[in-house]
Formats: sequence, C-alpha cells, structure tokens
Amino acid sequence: MAFYTYIVASQRNGTLYTGSTDDLIARVFQHRDKVRPDSFAARHGVARLVWYEWHETRAAAFKRERQIKKWNRLWKLRMIEEMNPGWHDLLDRVAR
Repeated sequence: MAFYTYIVASQRNGTLYTGSTDDLIARVFQHRDKVRPDSFAARHGVARLVWYEWHETRAAAFKRERQIKKWNRLWKLRMIEEMNPGWHDLLDRVAR
C-alpha cells in the first residue's frame, strides 16, 4: 500500500493546504467536490494538486505532513517549484 504527503493550491502562489492520505486521487477529488464544506480547503478553494511525495507507511506520510506544516511559506513554494515549476495540476500524472 502507498501513502502520500501532498500539497493542493488555489492557484499559482495562492493558498496552500498540506495533507496526507492513502488514496491521493480520491483525496484530491474530495477537495474538488468540497466534501467538507466548512473545511479550510473548501473555504479557500484549494483543489489543484501541485506537489506530492510517496511514503511506505502512514506514519511516515503523517510525519512529513506535520514537518511541512511547520515550514514557512517560502520553503513550501520552493519545494513546489522544484517538482512542478509550472504549477500544473499533477492529478493526471498520478492517475496514470
């Protein structure tokens, strides 16, 4: 089984949300469909998958999520730019 740490954004350099999951595709669709209308992600329209990372365990993915959430914004932006300089929606890449 695979586990992921991910970042979704509202737009390039927009609002960011960091999370972890064992089903990245389903989780991104939950953000897009605003399954939890009162959540931070739904209120701020973050639904574009701009960065993700694979982990072997749920604990490792969660630990990485917590680490990234403590980072300042500039560090997160740099990490996204390294993997995805065009800020493309990476869902198609994951869904293949």
